[in-house]
Amino acid sequence: MIVEARTPTRIDLSGSTLDLYPLYLFLEGGITNNAAITLYSNVRLETRGDAQIHLKSIDTGAELSAPSIAELPMDRELDFVARVVKFYAPSTGVNVITHNTTPHGSGLGASSALLIALTGALDRLNGTNMSPRDFVDLGANLEAQAIGIPTGKQDYLAALYGGVNALHFGVQGWRQEPLIEEEVKLREFEDRIVLTFTGDTHFSGTNNWNMLKRYIDDARGSRQSMKTIARVAEEMREALLAFDLDRFARLLEEEWQSRKHLAEGVTTPAIDRMVEAAAGAGALASKINGAGGGGCMITFVAQGKRKPVEAALAEAGATVMPFQIAREGLTVTVKDS
Repeated sequence: MIVEARTPTRIDLSGSTLDLYPLYLFLEGGITNNAAITLYSNVRLETRGDAQIHLKSIDTGAELSAPSIAELPMDRELDFVARVVKFYAPSTGVNVITHNTTPHGSGLGASSALLIALTGALDRLNGTNMSPRDFVDLGANLEAQAIGIPTGKQDYLAALYGGVNALHFGVQGWRQEPLIEEEVKLREFEDRIVLTFTGDTHFSGTNNWNMLKRYIDDARGSRQSMKTIARVAEEMREALLAFDLDRFARLLEEEWQSRKHLAEGVTTPAIDRMVEAAAGAGALASKINGAGGGGCMITFVAQGKRKPVEAALAEAGATVMPFQIAREGLTVTVKDS
């Protein structure tokens, strides 16, 4: 049997880090707004006639093999994938082939999207029919074990559902709320967002941990900055529901200005030059994805200004990454081997 799964990655619009447990509890709840995009994480499972497990990453070239699930090590380069495969423990030997299409350290949630794709493929192979809540909550626990740092959940939800969403986090857990569903509005929204790779990678777990610690310590007024980000996320949800893109642009700019105060390294001189170049060409707002420090940046442009903004960003050293908003999330298909 061959099982193939695909999930979108995401751009975060506001409220990134508010999906981090227990930060959203300190804030009496939080909202993260994001959009799934057509840069995908892919998984292919091929069942074997023996008990062997073979893991291979197309994008990194890493490989790992073991005679059985029980003997699969979790302290090697493919630790994350091995941990997920070992947890869900297929009853047969299997070849696991993974492929992320985003740059390493992009800040687009590719590792979490890959986890959802792998979980979906193993769920179909095992016939367990897991619930969406299990996909997300178990995935977050497994990723936290793998990286040793608290993890957020927005990436899993974008991968699972697709679309543009407000993701609500609180005492009772999480829920997903679609924000833009009409096709004409989706096309206009995606046409006004430029996605670029800044050239610097980042490790979001470290920045997330720094932000959580700084909030607890209230370092440099971090609590007030985080409260501002929470307010902006709530207001951006309202703006997107009303499809008020002028208000959306103002809030995107406010979010970025507040986020830069949360921890050292959220922005860099190179990123600041890119943001300034984009603004000079007709951008209304820009922000780094995820916790910051590098990776990918989104830039929201005035109508008719997409091409000059893309040119200005490229001149400043950024790499433009074409994308569309993913209209669907996790997909799983089964084929005869």
